[in-house]
Amino acid sequence: MTELQVFNFNQVDVVDSREVAKLVEKQHKNLLRDIDGYIETMRNSTELKIEPSGFFISSTYKDSTRRTLPCYLLTKKGCDMVANKMTGEKGVLFTAAYVSAFEKMREKMEYVLPKDYPSALRALADVEEKRLALATENEVQRQVIADFQPIKQYVDVILSSPKSLTTTQIAADYDLTARKLNRILHEEGIQRSVNGQWILYQKHMGKGYTKSKTIQITRSDGRPDTVLHTEWTQKGRLMIHEIMTARGIQAVMDRETAS
Repeated sequence: MTELQVFNFNQVDVVDSREVAKLVEKQHKNLLRDIDGYIETMRNSTELKIEPSGFFISSTYKDSTRRTLPCYLLTKKGCDMVANKMTGEKGVLFTAAYVSAFEKMREKMEYVLPKDYPSALRALADVEEKRLALATENEVQRQVIADFQPIKQYVDVILSSPKSLTTTQIAADYDLTARKLNRILHEEGIQRSVNGQWILYQKHMGKGYTKSKTIQITRSDGRPDTVLHTEWTQKGRLMIHEIMTARGIQAVMDRETAS
């Protein structure tokens, strides 16, 4: 396999779909077809609001006969999605290739040496903010992909209910605050906090406990961004109920019935 060339496009590090196709020994037209399918799935999803441009950026190129043909620019998340669909040796080698390529691109970034102490503090804060943002993005994306997988083995009416609930709503069932319930779920090894966001531990991902929704926000400095909003499915609600029962915490409804 040849080395992928990562370049910056509108402040985003990307790779060309033609290079990806060559790397994984796949016809470019077939890779474009696959990517079109991924984009259509994301756009048609009613549960997850994910902007495809964060994964794949539509572009064009000219071939040897000067024809203008379509291609895609893949971000690291786009490469993640392509790799997620691959199995065997090719999948392993492609993952190793794009991870190494993006890492090398990051190492090439030039930093200006701060001239004074306040500038140094600001530069250090910027680096730490980017590190935390990247760590959160990786964890969030892992949960989004896990939640996005269809759970076909569960056909019970309750578990397949389309209605999902926020942590605040479930906490209210036990006369608790969302903060208290989140702390209990953390103590039980269900979730952990990553840069202020609660993320399921990997062993609980993909089991149908949650539904992830991406919400568009605007940062204090005016930058558009997205955050993950997690809601609990009926299966997740049942799991939480079992945890609360084991702790001797009754639902408000059960207390009223018993009195």
